[in-house]
This record gives sequence, structure tokens and C-alpha cells, in this order.
Amino acid sequence: MLDIIRGWLNRYLSDHEALVLLLMLVTGFMVIIFMGNMLAPALAALVLAFLMQGVVNVLEKWGVPHMLAVTVIFTLFMAVLLASIFLLVPLIWQQVTGLLNELPNMVKQGQVILKELPDHYPAFISESQTAAIGNTINMHLAEFGQWALSFSISKLPGVVGILIYLILVPILVFFFLKDKAELLGWIGTRLPTRRRLIIQVADEMNGQIANYIRGKAIEILIVGGVSFVAFAWLGLNYAVLLSVLVGFSVVVPYIGATVVTIPIAMIGLFQWGVGQEFMMLMIVYGIIQALDGNVLVPLLFSEAVNLHPVAIIVAVLVFGGIWGFWGIFFAIPLATLLKAVMNAWPSVHEVETAT
Repeated sequence: MLDIIRGWLNRYLSDHEALVLLLMLVTGFMVIIFMGNMLAPALAALVLAFLMQGVVNVLEKWGVPHMLAVTVIFTLFMAVLLASIFLLVPLIWQQVTGLLNELPNMVKQGQVILKELPDHYPAFISESQTAAIGNTINMHLAEFGQWALSFSISKLPGVVGILIYLILVPILVFFFLKDKAELLGWIGTRLPTRRRLIIQVADEMNGQIANYIRGKAIEILIVGGVSFVAFAWLGLNYAVLLSVLVGFSVVVPYIGATVVTIPIAMIGLFQWGVGQEFMMLMIVYGIIQALDGNVLVPLLFSEAVNLHPVAIIVAVLVFGGIWGFWGIFFAIPLATLLKAVMNAWPSVHEVETAT
């Protein structure tokens, strides 16, 4: 047994660069796990800077000075941020409030439909079963009301934190864009001189992460925008809120689209019933999801490393459980990072043996 362990260590950890890379990965994961909440503004700013760095690079290729390109892109970013805060957020909040106010009527309507099921389908469901389901719904509804009240009260101090984030994140984004070369140079001076393996993995992941973040942001905007146009054209209630949910559902592959289907179907069902309008809603929504998965995703992520669906789902579950939203958002890049490290690691031993 000791010989097996010794052989494994000699194969994968005998090289100095491999040990340094392993130490960097473990340190990075530990810092994010234990300091993720404190570093949340920096992580958010880093993601936003990644989104805008590509446009800055394009402007610089056109001959625009670096500082002017950063200023133009940062000004556009602030304009979009302020428009979202003062226009989109109040509209979403208004629709959330309206939906919560209408929720009791929707529950009552659902209970009426539930009580009628034994008359229409006596072979599949009985009155005792419908009564049990109704009692369960009422119990969960009461728990939801208590949770909503406690949530709203407990989150009042968080408003100050949100305001701090709104100040810190733009500042960090500006300096990430402005001083990118200096920051990367400072990090480079802290790395060992022998870093062939680190550079190999970093070069591969730099393009992958940048492509993923920008592609995912574009996908959110396109899917959310198209969904809003479709829902508004159909006359669906809470079109803005539902389109935002559909847009952000693409962050979670496979699972997100399935989960967000439930509120869309429920609101459409309570608004129109089972009829032509409801069927049209589900068909249009199905077309949007089909075009997203079969046309938009291949176009946006053509450079991404292919991962098996099982690997993607496991990555979403693991990293989402560790880091919440950011873990879900970066699940695919992190899984790709692990894949790149595993692909590169054996080559170290092979190169050292060959030399």
C-alpha cells in the first residue's frame, strides 16, 4: 500500500511546478471558501471587468488610447447601472409585490380546482388525498408568510451593505480596467521563475473564462429580452419579472430552464386556464428554450471546452453548495479548470522523464 502511495506521489507531485500549482489552487479555494462573503465586491467587480475588457481591447486595436478606452467603457457601464437601478429594479419590485398580493387568490383558485379533481378523475385521486394536499399547501403557505416577514425584517440592515457594494464595485471595476497590466505584473513577480505548467494552465483558462463570462452575459440579455417581447406580445402578467427569471435561468445549465418553467406555467394557467392562450405561451416558451440550446449556445460558446452533462450538473451542485450564486455562475469554468489541470499534470512527469 505504501509503495502504491509513494508511486502516485512520485508520478504527480515530484515536480516543483506541480507542487506550486497545487499550493496555489488549494490556497485560492480556501480563501474563497472562508473569505468569499468579504471578497464578494471584488469578485463581482472582477466579473464585470472581464465583461468589459474585451471591448476595451477592441477600442485599443482601433487606435484609441488605453485611458480613453477605459473611460468610455466605464461611462457606458455606469449609465447602464444607473438605468437598471432607477428603471428596471423598481419595475421588477412592483411586479414582485403585485404577484405576492395576488398569491392568496391564486392559491384559493388552485384549491377550488383541486377539490373538483375527484369528480372528474375518481380513478386517480380521492377526496381524502385532495384534502391532504390542500392542508399541506395551507401549511406551507403559512410558513412562507412567516419566512417572508422575518426575511424582510432581517434584511433591513443589508440595505446599507448594498449601498456599500454599489460604491465599491464600480471603483474596483475602474481600477481593474485601468491598471490591468500593473496588477498582472505584480502577480507575476510573486510567482516562481519556473512556471511552465502554471503558464500552460493559465493561458488555456484565460480564454475559456473570458469567453464563458462574456458569452453568458450576452446569452442572459438575449434570452431575457426575447422572452420579454414574447410575454408582452402574448399579454402575460408579470412579463418583466418572468423574463428576468428566464434570462438568469441560463446561468444554471439544464436545471434553470426546468425550474423557471414552473412559475411561467402557473401564472399562465391562472391567468387564462387551459386554453389556446396557455398552449401558445408554452409553445413560444419551448421555442425560445430550443433556440437557446441549439443555436445561441453553440454560437456563443464555440471555443469552450466540451464537458459531459453529468460533469456540468455535478459541478453546479458542488460549487453552488460551496459558494452559492457565484459557485453556480462559475461552475463550468471551474470544472474546465480542473479538467485542464488534470490534462496537463501527467505531462510534467513525462517531460521530466524524457529529459
